[in-house]
Amino acid sequence: MITEKDIARINELYHKSKAEGLTDAEKEEQAKLRKSYIEAIRGNIRAQLNNIDLVDENGKVENLGEKYANKHK
Repeated sequence: MITEKDIARINELYHKSKAEGLTDAEKEEQAKLRKSYIEAIRGNIRAQLNNIDLVDENGKVENLGEKYANKHK
């Protein structure tokens, strides 16, 4: 799970990279934090899609999570 502290650190490293550059250790930390952030966002989107039901004009209810779960694993 990504925290506000992690997001602040991502932003701090970004601004430092633009201003003066990063050390190798900082580049690794930045890459790890960004990867964690993207994984958290993807997980949140999946969870939201799993809770969305579409109703077609015939009244048939289709859950997006069930419809697309096997395609993106």
